[in-house]
Amino acid sequence: MSAQALLDGSHLDDATVIGRSVDQPELFATVFDRHAGEIFQYVARRLGPGPAEDVVAEVFLVAFRSRARYDRARPDARPWLYGMATNLTSQHRRAERRRIRAMSRVAADRPGSFDDRSAERVTAEQLQPRLARVLSRLSPGERDLLLLVAWTDLSYEDVAQALGVPIGTVRSRLHRVRAKVRRSLGGADPLSLENRDG
Repeated sequence: MSAQALLDGSHLDDATVIGRSVDQPELFATVFDRHAGEIFQYVARRLGPGPAEDVVAEVFLVAFRSRARYDRARPDARPWLYGMATNLTSQHRRAERRRIRAMSRVAADRPGSFDDRSAERVTAEQLQPRLARVLSRLSPGERDLLLLVAWTDLSYEDVAQALGVPIGTVRSRLHRVRAKVRRSLGGADPLSLENRDG
C-alpha cells in the first residue's frame, strides 16, 4: 500500500473515512471523489444537469456538516448520500415536474440500425413519453422510491435506509407502485423497460 493511500484514505471504507474526517476534514474529499459522479447522475436524471450541480454541492455540504453523526456501522455511504439527494431534490419538485412533462411530450427517436437489442430498445423508447406521464402522476414519495430502485444499484435495504423507512415498507410500497405503473403502461413492467441511457 502506498504512502499516499495511507494519507488520503482511498483504501478505507466510507464509514472509516467519514469517522476519521471528523478530526481530519480533508479526508472527506475521498467520499466526494468516490460518490459525487453517481449522485450527480441520479439528480441530473430527475432535475436536469443545471439544478443537479447545485443539489449535489448541497448534498456534500450537508454530509460534511453532519459527518460526526454518520452511522459508522454502515461501511457504504451511498444510501446516506442518496437519502440526502432525494430530500434535496424534493425542494425542486417544480423543476422535476417540468422535466417529466417535457419528457412526456418528446417523440421517441428511432434507432438507426437494427441489432439484437433494437426491438427491446424501440419498445422502451416508445414507452418513455408514457412512462414520463405516469411518473408525473405518482406521489412524490412513490416517485422517489421507484426512481431510487430503477436508477441506482442500491439494494432494497439501502433504499430503505436512504428513505428512512423499514425494508418491509419499501417492498410493499414498491409492489403497489409497480402494479400502478404496470396498469398505466398496459402491463409493461417499469423496471424492466427503464431506459438507463436517458
